[in-house]
Amino acid sequence: MIRTAVVGLGKMGLSHHAIINTHPRATLAAVCDSTGYVLDVLGKYTGVRTFGSYDTMLREAELDAVIIATPSSMHGKMVKAALDRDLHVFCEKPFCLDAAEGEEVTALATEKGLVNQVGYHNRFVGAFQEVKRLLDAGAIGEVTHMLAEAYGPVVLRPKASTWRTRRSEGGGCLYDYAAHPLNLVNWYFGEPAGVGGSVLNRIFSADTDDEVCGTLRYADGKSAQISVNWSDESYRKMTTRVTIWGTAGRIYADRQECQAYLRDGARLPRGYRAGWNVRYTTDLTEPVWFYLRGEEYSAQLDYFVRCIEEKRASGNVNSFASALMTDRVISMMIADATGPAAARPAANAPESRRPRRGFFFGNR
Repeated sequence: MIRTAVVGLGKMGLSHHAIINTHPRATLAAVCDSTGYVLDVLGKYTGVRTFGSYDTMLREAELDAVIIATPSSMHGKMVKAALDRDLHVFCEKPFCLDAAEGEEVTALATEKGLVNQVGYHNRFVGAFQEVKRLLDAGAIGEVTHMLAEAYGPVVLRPKASTWRTRRSEGGGCLYDYAAHPLNLVNWYFGEPAGVGGSVLNRIFSADTDDEVCGTLRYADGKSAQISVNWSDESYRKMTTRVTIWGTAGRIYADRQECQAYLRDGARLPRGYRAGWNVRYTTDLTEPVWFYLRGEEYSAQLDYFVRCIEEKRASGNVNSFASALMTDRVISMMIADATGPAAARPAANAPESRRPRRGFFFGNR
């Protein structure tokens, strides 16, 4: 049994708690949070060991792995502390608000040969996995452009800030929402050569962005546009979708389905035909032992457990290295950005971090 601790018992932490607590090959050995009444309730009704101090938990609890679901600004230090104790780590997204910190802990995890994973759950959604399969099969020919979107009702009026809406704690819409479609673009096409036209716009938040748009540019000529807004009440919950155009067709996908239009003469994968094809997530998704919010949340934690059991520290589909690529793209967009919520770099900021006209090119 993989002895696991959950750190941070907000919405995602409690979800991870429920999922890992039912896993047939893992045991919930400890939980850690700063809120006393949450710990009291869990300790009283579940019997799990509770800790108000992360360092104390790492010293005293017998663990194989930790699941970190704390505010984003805390990720880097908590991940490093766990790796220093030779623990496998699953960290919620975004990985790190500071890409340099992400580089450090990624190198440490690699050096120690520990399983490392970040919670970009869309990579475990059947429809988005089907997009990856179609692209790898060359079904729509040479890709020319992609549109990646995410909308939802998070900040709908001016109000007191939470850690999520403070730039220094959660990173705003860019890190919390836009990271999801950006991570999908990275999964499909790798790291872009540059970004341009990045806009960080405030709608209701006083300290950070509520709306994000921009363009990623690739060395081979294709491009990807990002359009994200977490102040859109026309959506009941977060909705992520992608549309991809190629010389032999088009792919559209959201969490529910994957639609592919394949032209005559396209390279047709098995089960596909020329014209419109639809594959539903329900048909593309393997059943899970425990359903909460979506199969993908259980699937990603099961994958984490299996990687630990198989001592598979490299090649993780959601590794620190893959999440760090998304962090680097976000850093490029921040440096490029204009708009009311754009951060102004310090006068002595390195040249590579300053906005440029046209496209901002990151260090490759």
